[in-house]
Amino acid sequence: MSQPQHYDEALDPRHQHLHGHLHHSEASQAPPVVHADAHIHPRESDPVPQDPTVDTKHIIEEKVTSLDESSTDEKNNTSASIKDQESPIGIEKPSGWKSIIKLNTYKYLYRKYMWAIHLFWGCFFTAWWISIVAQDKHRHNWLIPTLLWMFLMARLITFHVPSRYLLVWAAWVWDRTVAKAVSYIPPNWRLIAAAVGTVAVILVGTFASPEIEGGTPRSERAISFFGCVVAIFGLWATSNNRSKINWHTVISGMLIQFIVALFVLRTKAGYDIFDFISFLCRKLLSFAKDGTAFITNTTISQLGMFFFTVIPAIIFFIAIVHIFYYWGIIQWFIGKFAYLFYWSMRVSGAEAVVAAASPFIGQGESAILIKPFAPHLTKAEYHQIMTSGFATIAGSVLVSYIAMGVSPQALISSCVMSIPASLATSKLRYPEVEQTLTDGGVVIPDDDTEEAHNVLHAFSNGAWLGIVIAGTILTNLLCIIALVALINALLTWFAGFWNIDNLTLEMIFGYIFYPVAFLIGTPRNELYDVAKLIGVKVIQNEFVAYASLSGPEYEHLSIRGRMLATYALCGFANLGSVGTNIGVLSQLAPSRTGDIASLVMSSLVTGCISTLLSAAVAGMVMTDLRRFELAAELAAAAAAAGSS
Repeated sequence: MSQPQHYDEALDPRHQHLHGHLHHSEASQAPPVVHADAHIHPRESDPVPQDPTVDTKHIIEEKVTSLDESSTDEKNNTSASIKDQESPIGIEKPSGWKSIIKLNTYKYLYRKYMWAIHLFWGCFFTAWWISIVAQDKHRHNWLIPTLLWMFLMARLITFHVPSRYLLVWAAWVWDRTVAKAVSYIPPNWRLIAAAVGTVAVILVGTFASPEIEGGTPRSERAISFFGCVVAIFGLWATSNNRSKINWHTVISGMLIQFIVALFVLRTKAGYDIFDFISFLCRKLLSFAKDGTAFITNTTISQLGMFFFTVIPAIIFFIAIVHIFYYWGIIQWFIGKFAYLFYWSMRVSGAEAVVAAASPFIGQGESAILIKPFAPHLTKAEYHQIMTSGFATIAGSVLVSYIAMGVSPQALISSCVMSIPASLATSKLRYPEVEQTLTDGGVVIPDDDTEEAHNVLHAFSNGAWLGIVIAGTILTNLLCIIALVALINALLTWFAGFWNIDNLTLEMIFGYIFYPVAFLIGTPRNELYDVAKLIGVKVIQNEFVAYASLSGPEYEHLSIRGRMLATYALCGFANLGSVGTNIGVLSQLAPSRTGDIASLVMSSLVTGCISTLLSAAVAGMVMTDLRRFELAAELAAAAAAAGSS
């Protein structure tokens, strides 16, 4: 029989054979499965796969049938041999097998009766909330308990019902209000309308509030607004590709950042929520002092020294966070935040995850969340990931700044405001021009590292990691401060021959950042002081800057100047963090080290601008400074009590 042209005998099923292996699983011996019929037409250059006159379907079926029969016989023989070998002196069972069976039994019972456990806790917290609302003594403090009860009930319900069913009402309202109003606008005009609407919201929110005695005048709010315009224009002018800028991301990022600032700094509900969070952080510090008192004594635990105040708080906080990780609370929060920014700002899933996680776990750990995708990220995604890390601080160091007497409300709100700001500024500076792998949704892969076996194991792992992080911070601070002192001594000696007294890096960068301090809205007589703090933060780190802000040198700062400095310093954008980003990302994607190194300085500048944007937006929104003055007095009193 003549063979067709281009016939390849190796592709003839009659010349093929299959092997069965005892060490393979049963699934590996199954016939191939066709998942979809793609209806792909062959190209002219493709070889003819087989002789069309041969009944290949019959041959393949015979091969598969014989393979199944042989695999079944081998499996039965193997099972019989194993049974024959089982005896009191045969195969020994692994050590600890009883505990493993018992643990699996507990897990099975928990999964089976999880609904009853959740129902009990739901009824318990509902009764607790009703008792608060029913009492005249506590009814005026209804907001925080109500929000806490709503969060707990939503989380318990979502264990059994997908969250999308709970959000149907929100989608229903959105489709019939905002989406319907947007549908009346021609598609070509929607972007312009969004920009005009965002500017209108910002202008009304900034200047509509009247001037009050002791508050912020409109002239200083106008300077902060002008600073935002300058920052956006500067990023656009230096953009890597201005024609590819996604203005939807930029506009929505600025709008979300302003709304968060408006909610925290203008409304009583927002202030109370963030004040409650800061109260929890302060209580956490007091618990860490109890542990320090056990190791040393009560007198030493109350000293306002960095080693006895900040370091124990960091260790204890990280240990607590690991418990939340074990329970899945942190992952749940990060997933919801990530989906919010993915949906509202049209960024990739990897960018949304890292941006949402940075304020919680820091710049290095947030990048590890997307470890499987790291080698396949685009250059714009790498730029955004590093920008998010530079633009905010981690929760592990948040409590340490509060221990120094820094405003907790400003720190916590700045962390949240920097998430949309980092996304907006990065997409201005380095727009996306490639197809992203995670553009289809938010995915947080499972971590393949060793998991804790129980809550105590998770707490122990967190305590050990806290020691490592605290030691790293302590070592870096010691070396950086010593290095800057050396450079300052050399500068002072060199400038002494020009009759310049005390020339230091702080002085030089104070004059460099003088215009920056002006653009964020700092009072005129405090520009140089705030500019010096920004310089200290960039060349050293925010730890040193916040320590200086809490020291006697800056006691004369007004409430507005102190608040703006707190916002401007709340980020990891310093030279020391450059090495952290390169080191972590290079370990996750060694083949992309060149791209990471080429983008890190641009990300550093962009992250610094993101933090300064948060300060400028806060300067636009802050009007009544009396509540912040009271909060500053309480923080200072707490810090003084600790030092005494």
